[in-house]
Amino acid sequence: MALATRTGRRPSTTRTLWDSSVGKKSVMAVSGLIMLGYLVAHMLGNLKIFFGAEEFNGYAHWLRTLGAPVLHHEWALWIVRAALVAAVLAHGICAYQLSRRDIKARPVKYARKRRRASYSTRTMRWGGVILALFIVWHLLDLTTLTVNERAWAGHPYENVLATFSTWYGNTIYLVAMAALGLHVRHGFWSAAQTLGAGNARRERTLKFLANALALVLFSGFVSVPVAVMTGVVS
Repeated sequence: MALATRTGRRPSTTRTLWDSSVGKKSVMAVSGLIMLGYLVAHMLGNLKIFFGAEEFNGYAHWLRTLGAPVLHHEWALWIVRAALVAAVLAHGICAYQLSRRDIKARPVKYARKRRRASYSTRTMRWGGVILALFIVWHLLDLTTLTVNERAWAGHPYENVLATFSTWYGNTIYLVAMAALGLHVRHGFWSAAQTLGAGNARRERTLKFLANALALVLFSGFVSVPVAVMTGVVS
């Protein structure tokens, strides 16, 4: 029999699911897959920079007119942004709550540390923090143009060149993409297990997909600053 709350009402199914570790992991899995879908689309859009300024700037303009004439200018873009913010917040809140729950369950540290987990597993939390900080910097750099000293409003191609023409812009981006690769590698695997897609027969396939996704995203995103640094894109 379900326990009643102090008001005498039984907690709703949604509240019960949210309070459970399984529910929080499910929210993390679904929100993570939403963000993964966005990352793939974002990476493909970034690669348009290899086709020149006109192609890349045209793509940026298309994003702002997506859905027209049904939707007004940038409405579709703001809808996507709102969905992503919701996914990021849900993912981060659940990760924090599960982390606190795990710490409370083991208040005394092991006398001898065990290193059974992979490197990406052990660095998931720090990787999440790095990515959260990077998102803030990335928005200030290429969306609001606040920290991009040589930014030119309305010229995304030139602004990308400006960012990756600085040592700190390249360093921040490369470190963040390394963290992203590790995060995706472990996160995709965890999401598959949480959502019931994983089993003994699929283990090798899922591991291959997790590694492949991480490698493709890392390579795709990193190719842009490397191309600017080497003069391939100028």
